[in-house]
Formats: sequence, structure tokens, C-alpha cells
Amino acid sequence: MNIVVLEADSIGKDVSYDVLNKYGDVTLYGSTPNEMVYERIKNCDIIIPNKCIIDESCLSNADSVKLICEAATGYNNIDVNYCSKRKIAVTNVAGYSTDNVAQHTFALLLALCEKLDYYTTCVNSKKYCKGKSFCDVSKPYNELTGKTYGIVGLGAIGKKVANIAKAFGMKVIYYSSSNVKQDVEYEMVSFEELLTRSDVISIHAPLTDKTNGLFDKDAFYKMKDSAILINVARGPIVVEKDLTYALKTGAIAAAGLDVFEKEPLSEESPLFEIEDKDRLLMTPHMAWGSVEARKRLIGEISLNIEAYLNGEKRNRIV
Repeated sequence: MNIVVLEADSIGKDVSYDVLNKYGDVTLYGSTPNEMVYERIKNCDIIIPNKCIIDESCLSNADSVKLICEAATGYNNIDVNYCSKRKIAVTNVAGYSTDNVAQHTFALLLALCEKLDYYTTCVNSKKYCKGKSFCDVSKPYNELTGKTYGIVGLGAIGKKVANIAKAFGMKVIYYSSSNVKQDVEYEMVSFEELLTRSDVISIHAPLTDKTNGLFDKDAFYKMKDSAILINVARGPIVVEKDLTYALKTGAIAAAGLDVFEKEPLSEESPLFEIEDKDRLLMTPHMAWGSVEARKRLIGEISLNIEAYLNGEKRNRIV
């Protein structure tokens, strides 16, 4: 089997693909522009993409392709309808980054909640060294205990986050865009109630017609002015220009973002207008990417290939 990894660098150079060698000849490309996909896959049996567009235009003359292993959970970059017509199997990987995304959610939240940018700068700039007191609590910060934590999307990650929030002594409520009530101890509420009641809101929902642009100007002005928003799901769920306006006007207190409307983030993004890192903390779509999670991802891809070769269906989309 000829196996082509189109975007190896997106998984990181510190993670090995050697486990795939037992299935055939593996070719690694650090990255692949969409216009080069056709040339790189035309003679291969198995494609491993991440964000590359895999559609009819690049598959039409790639007659040997049998399996596409998406190196992620989302697979909207793959034309699954065309693959189904061609009888090309498609798999994805789910659940490999649950622990890491939940961890990063609270890394962002705690940094914002405790004003860590201000306080670490206080020490590193030696301002603290020149002070007259043994402590500096000049910028007020708050405890999480007793606050209400609102979750958008109570899937595996949302449930993990809910459990952590509960451990902090927070009351957890959740909103489901699909209106599916789950058998959990947490209260399901409407979106408007989630906005008005929550001290913290974190987003763990997929990008759908119902969630696209969900957090817009109207939503922000229904939130508490002391509220913190965390988005580690999909960038377009939050309207960035509206979030910028909400932060500038004090409609909400702070936001932590790991995902963006356009990725990589545009240098012209209005988000850069917010300079106070205790109001807006941004990370480069890395909440999924611990060493452990990336190793699990490669391991899951390997198991998907093995299942396919054994005539079994595992993580199959089509």
C-alpha cells in the first residue's frame, strides 16, 4: 500500500509516524497546498489529510485511492458524497484530545480569572521588588467557587469540563443547540437563560447552521458584564468583531480564544485591538495538541487502517 500523509507538520515533528510503516510505503509531506493535492495523491492507496480539501477535482483521476483517514475529528474538508459514490472509505478520529481540551479550557479560564498577565508582569518587571508590601492585590480577581458555569455543547469534552467546574464548587448549567436533554445531573437551559445566568461560558459544540455566529452582539449584551467567555470549539461560533466591541464597551469582562473565524488568524483581525491580556487571551488552536493527544491520534489512525485492511468498520464516515 502507498500511504501519503499530506500535513505531517500539523501533528508536530516530535510525534513519529513509524507505526504506519507496517501497512506499506509511507510518504510524509510537512504541508500540502490545495493545488498540489492532486499530484501527491494520484498514485496512492491511503490518504491522511487534516485540513486539505479532498474532493472530486483531486480524486477523479486518483484511481488507486481506497481509504481516506482524516487526522482529526471534523471532516468537512472531505467530499464524503463523492467518496461514497466512488466506494472510497473515509474515517476520522474522535475522543483523542478530550482531556487536553478540557485542561486548556481551564488554563485559559484561570489565567483570565486570576489576572495572571498583570501579576506575572508585576514580578517580571520588578515592580513587585520595589513595592513596600509583601503582596500586591491591586487588580481585583475572583474565586470560581459558587459561580455558575454555562456550557454550550455537553458532549465528551463538555462533560469533562462540567466535572472540573463542579470540582471547583461551581453550579453547572448547559445549552444544547440540538435540544437533546441528557441524563446528567446538570440543568439544561435555553440559550438566553445560559447567557443571563452564567458567570463563565465555554463552548464545546460543533460548527453547524445553528451554532454559526451564535455568539453575536445580541448574545454578548445579554451576558453579565462580569462574565468570561471561552471558545475552544470552532472559531465561527463567535463573531469576532462583535466580541471585540463587547470587550471594548465592557459588555463582558474577558474572553479566552483558541479558535478563530479564519485560521491562521488574520493580522487585520479586530481582536488585536484588545491589548489587555487580562481581557483577551488567545492561543493558536493548540488546545487539542498535547504530546499525549497527538500520539493517541496517530495510534487511532493506525487502528483505522488496520480495521479497514481486515474488512472491519472502525470510525467510518462512509
